[in-house]
Amino acid sequence: MCSPLRKKLLNITYKVVVPAAFIGLFFLIWEIICLSGTVSSLILPTPGETFKAFFTEGKLIMQHTGITLLEAVCGLACGIAVGFVLAVLMDTFKIFGYGFKPLLVITQTVPTIVIAPLISLWMGYDIKPKILLVALTTFFPIAIGLADGYRSTDTDMIDLMRSMGANRWKIFWFLKLPNALPNFFSALKISTTYAIVGAVISEWVGALGGLGFYILRLQRMYAYDAMFATIMWIIVLSLAWLMALEIIKRCVIRWDKKEN
Repeated sequence: MCSPLRKKLLNITYKVVVPAAFIGLFFLIWEIICLSGTVSSLILPTPGETFKAFFTEGKLIMQHTGITLLEAVCGLACGIAVGFVLAVLMDTFKIFGYGFKPLLVITQTVPTIVIAPLISLWMGYDIKPKILLVALTTFFPIAIGLADGYRSTDTDMIDLMRSMGANRWKIFWFLKLPNALPNFFSALKISTTYAIVGAVISEWVGALGGLGFYILRLQRMYAYDAMFATIMWIIVLSLAWLMALEIIKRCVIRWDKKEN
């Protein structure tokens, strides 16, 4: 067997077969726990009952999915924009970077579930507080990731571009920003998962729709099979976002073999 083919097969095994095997093992353990009677079937439905409930309640789940995705996408876009601006300011003005970075850390020490009710009281129960909460939970990884990427740019390359007459804007656009892209996508993976979770949590404290609102409704109805189906769907959405992000990263960062 030639080495490139073997390497490709190993790559597929590690990225597809192994994760699929672990997911299958997870469902097997779940099924065993349910069948053993350790936990009541009324509280913990079997995987089969969960999948059945998903197809039964699929129409409602999809309706609420649209609301949650809209909140997550808008909030993530705002978080990326704010994180990008803060990272540029921290890189451009060193005093701002040293002074503002501790404040960034402080904003992340307050639990999301604590500030969500306050934001809803201040802004109401429509989509705006949900977008704000998602933005607050997603901008931090973006800002820190980009700032670290700008800071790690090779100083010799910066001096070389300056000697060739490049101004600060050209150095940023052609050197610092490409150098920070791997950090940006790594941070974006974290922020992407935060976006959906943040949207769901924001819907717990006051909403007229969304997956978080629907989960609370199912919990009050003791429809735990549909509730677990909705939770599993949220996991699927998060994984789909991460897979799409990985594809985008491979298309954007073509010059770095480590990223491909």
